[in-house]
Amino acid sequence: MNFDKANAALDSVYSAETPEGLAKAYAEWAATYDSETASLGYLLPFLITAWVARHVPAGEGPLLDAGCGTGLSGPSLKALGYADIAGLDLSDDMLKLAGSRQAGGKPAYSELKKAMLGGPLPWPDRHFRAFFSTGVFTIGHAPAAGLHELVRITKSGGHAIFTVRDQVFESGGFQAVFDELAQAGKWRLVEQSPWFRCYAIGDPEALVKTFVFEVV
Repeated sequence: MNFDKANAALDSVYSAETPEGLAKAYAEWAATYDSETASLGYLLPFLITAWVARHVPAGEGPLLDAGCGTGLSGPSLKALGYADIAGLDLSDDMLKLAGSRQAGGKPAYSELKKAMLGGPLPWPDRHFRAFFSTGVFTIGHAPAAGLHELVRITKSGGHAIFTVRDQVFESGGFQAVFDELAQAGKWRLVEQSPWFRCYAIGDPEALVKTFVFEVV
C-alpha cells in the first residue's frame, strides 16, 4: 500500500477550509478511501462497535451513523445484531459506497441521507436510540456545536457515542459544548476512554478519545 498517497489524502481533507472544499476532497478520495485508510490501520469505524454494543442493546430502535463515510461501520454492527442503521454524510460519493454495503445479503444501512453536521438534520426530535460517530470531530471537519442537533434527534435514555481528535478538543471548544449540554440537563457523561491511536500502522501521533453520554 502507498502510505504517501494515503497521507496526502488525509492532508487534503484536514486542510479543507469550507464544507464545499471538504466534500470535494472526499469525492476525490472516495474510490480509494477504504484501501488507503486500511493501509494506515484505521481502527475507528470498527472499534466504535465495541462501545455501541456495551451501551446499546440490539433491537431497541434505530441507530445513526453520523458521518458514515463509505459505511465501514454498518456491516460490523449488522453482524452484531443491529438491524436498523441510518447514515448521514456530506459526500454523495461516500454515500454511494455506503449504499452498496451488504450484510447477510441485505443492505447494511436502512436509510442514507446527505447532511452536514453543524447544520439542521433531517429527522424529528428523539428519533434515534443512539448515534455514533468516528473520525468526524477532527481537524477541519464537524464543529462541536453539531452535537446539539445530534442530541436533539436522540431519544431520552439513548446514547451519544463519538470520538474527538486530540488536536481539536480544546481549540474546537468541545468541553464547553459538553458542559452546556450537561448544564441544560440534556445529557450526562457515562464513559470516556483514554487517548488512543486511531491508526494502528501509520500516523502514531494521531490520538482520539471516545466519549459516551446518556441523553436525558
